[in-house]
Amino acid sequence: MKKTFFLRTLLFTATALALCWASAARAEDELDAATKARIEKFEHGPASIDVSKYPQGIKDNYEVFSQKCTQCHKLSRPVNCDYAMPDEWSRYVKRMMRKPGSGISSSEAKQIFEFLTYDSSIRKKALLDEKLAAAKPEDKAAAEAKIKEVHDKYDGK
Repeated sequence: MKKTFFLRTLLFTATALALCWASAARAEDELDAATKARIEKFEHGPASIDVSKYPQGIKDNYEVFSQKCTQCHKLSRPVNCDYAMPDEWSRYVKRMMRKPGSGISSSEAKQIFEFLTYDSSIRKKALLDEKLAAAKPEDKAAAEAKIKEVHDKYDGK
């Protein structure tokens, strides 16, 4: 019984990963040359983030981010990309959730989003500040409120 369950679980996991990789490969084949070049640039950067000075909850979220996001692409892609605003991360995480085989639950998506939002406000601060300065006043206010909400949740805990 245990062996059968194990084999079914293994088969399901292998199938899910195969679907995810096939979907990612198919999606990348459909990209224009400029987008492919951007992705290639991101993938050649660092594939990890030093989170040692981040609050424990954010470190925990980084583990979820690392585990889930590497199922379909290199971690260097989101680590080095030019996203910094919370709405960019929200769209990105939702898009990844919809990928076949991603296995990202709603609660994991929230953890990933909160990690990326927090990390961008620290590690990508210059890029974030540049994007905030160029944003419409209502978009800037919404982004700043979301960043504050994430920091309030994790800082000092």
